[in-house]
Amino acid sequence: MPSATVNKPRPSELLSRLTSAEPEVKVRALREVKNQIIGNRTKKLSFLKLGAVPAVAGILADSIDDVTENNNCNNTNNFLVQSAAALGSFACGFDAGVQAVLDAGAFPNLLRLLANPNEKVVDAVARALRMIYQSKLAPKYDFLQQKNMEFLISLLNSEKETVSGLGASIITRSCETNLEQKALFDAGILRKLNSLLEGGSLSQRDASLESLATVFRNNPEVISKFAGPEIGRPLSSIIDLAKDRYPRTRLLACMCLIVIRNASPHFLQDIGIKTKLIHILLELLDDPGQVGDEAPFAFSSLIAQKEDLQKLALEANAIDKFHHHIKKGSLHPRRYEGILLALADMCSKLESCRSKFLSLQVLNLVADALTDYNAGVRAAACICLKSVTRSIKNLSAGYFMNETIVIPLVQLFLDPSTSVQVAALGATSNIVVDFTTRKSIFVQCGGMKQLVQLAKSMESSVRSNALWALKNFVFQADNRLKEGVFSELTASLLSSLIRDPEPSVQEQALALVRNLVDGCINLIEFVFAEDGLILGAIGRQLQCASKAEIGIQGMYALCNVASGNEFHRESVMQLLFTQMGDKNQSFVVKFLQSNDSQLRTATVWTIVNLTCPSSPGAPCRLEKLRNAGIVSQIKNMVNDPCVDVKLRVRTVLGQSMAFGDN
Repeated sequence: MPSATVNKPRPSELLSRLTSAEPEVKVRALREVKNQIIGNRTKKLSFLKLGAVPAVAGILADSIDDVTENNNCNNTNNFLVQSAAALGSFACGFDAGVQAVLDAGAFPNLLRLLANPNEKVVDAVARALRMIYQSKLAPKYDFLQQKNMEFLISLLNSEKETVSGLGASIITRSCETNLEQKALFDAGILRKLNSLLEGGSLSQRDASLESLATVFRNNPEVISKFAGPEIGRPLSSIIDLAKDRYPRTRLLACMCLIVIRNASPHFLQDIGIKTKLIHILLELLDDPGQVGDEAPFAFSSLIAQKEDLQKLALEANAIDKFHHHIKKGSLHPRRYEGILLALADMCSKLESCRSKFLSLQVLNLVADALTDYNAGVRAAACICLKSVTRSIKNLSAGYFMNETIVIPLVQLFLDPSTSVQVAALGATSNIVVDFTTRKSIFVQCGGMKQLVQLAKSMESSVRSNALWALKNFVFQADNRLKEGVFSELTASLLSSLIRDPEPSVQEQALALVRNLVDGCINLIEFVFAEDGLILGAIGRQLQCASKAEIGIQGMYALCNVASGNEFHRESVMQLLFTQMGDKNQSFVVKFLQSNDSQLRTATVWTIVNLTCPSSPGAPCRLEKLRNAGIVSQIKNMVNDPCVDVKLRVRTVLGQSMAFGDN
């Protein structure tokens, strides 16, 4: 006997049924809309385009009015339940759906219905609101306002699981400041969340763990109070939940413990707990669903910038595990991105981790990820490359300056995603510090010309990172390569970048000039091109430098110019005294008095080059420096706390004495 095929109504048909005068038809249509869109983003989008959300929100609003007039009849309750459920389905895991629900004005009506006497209505409404509060688009509550805190307490005190869970979800999305975190603690909210941890249902426990992590984030004061005797044994409860039978609960408990440790390192010092967290998160990678997708991100937050934990993770074969998952392929983009970022954190500090990474030939898989269709994966692959290429040993071996890596990286310079561009430039900045003679590969791939083009980008982060890569590219490069870069850049472009409105761009432009003019005396002529455009820009920028880093790079650029011939030194000297600030004082004195030891070092070193005894004009320059109060300031620095400064101060004073200065 042939099987019967049931044809589902088309979205346009269902939309017309939502306006039916027959209550039964309308309820069935609501139920059918909900069933068709559950877990189906394509269907949700189809209904969204047809205007289904305003139609469903309208039914909800009309039904609320009917409740007031008809004293809560069964049909009305059915409309409320089904319309709330449909709105929740639109919002579930779909930001466009959340935005549509908010734009349709359904949110305040859903909140009002939490006070409805019918339990089924309240349950459906609370579920819908929780779907909304899974999204970052959800409306925020200001917990410093008493009425909002009272509302939250009423939700958490509810005996209904969905309602108390909603309260926890609102905390997760709304609590953003230290003041709000403290207010929640003072109001007894954390005690209530802890009681849900110990005696609540699975969904209540999970929601509480997420809320606690939000309240703890970067707030050691609240963590200390929570972990104290006042509440009981809350940390033990969270540690126990990290071993729970449910994967999502284990993940959320781990994330909560990580937040605690990152904010208050003196908690959870036991090596056994650290090792257990690493093993749990690596095991969770095997989960086929969302838990497995999020586990590598939690792993990253656990080990980032922590060498001790990176060593433990290496011993736990974390790199092998990540390699295995990438190698088997068919990963969800979120999981793929997370694993690449976890590998980046693993290789950020320890040479042993980088060696393991290279020995497993993970580099080839990361190179493949550079061309992935997902922007997050491409950016993560670049960030991973940036970590691995921090190794001078491996750069010297020439592992990265090859076409397999360089060609896809250069192609990402034109990526439509700014975050991918910036990440690709970050990786390039390391790779081009190649200590071999293979920099020509980068030029042949069009990389150098692309960097110059990106230095003109409208995005300041792209300009800054492009200049950073160029700065590293010309570091200790031969004269021909530097001349090629400068001819592509031009003096006018470089001088405009030195005067860029963004301090980060100014700093990198000055650092690029510093590296360009370092070395052969002929290279110093770059700053005098086009009537000294670059030298003039350096002087003006140093006079109004907004941060020490700009002063450091500018002074080192001048220091390199002053290492040239007599004309070069006199040009620097003239610049120092042309650019005078308040009280007719050169910026040099201000830099010598800076709290930044690197700025003091760069400034004194420039004076060393200006007063070199073998230079014919040194006595005159020294006299001018003395009259400007610069030499007396240097004499006050003989006991500078920085060794580099102290050594160069003694050199200046020695040179000064050679010209008869006591």
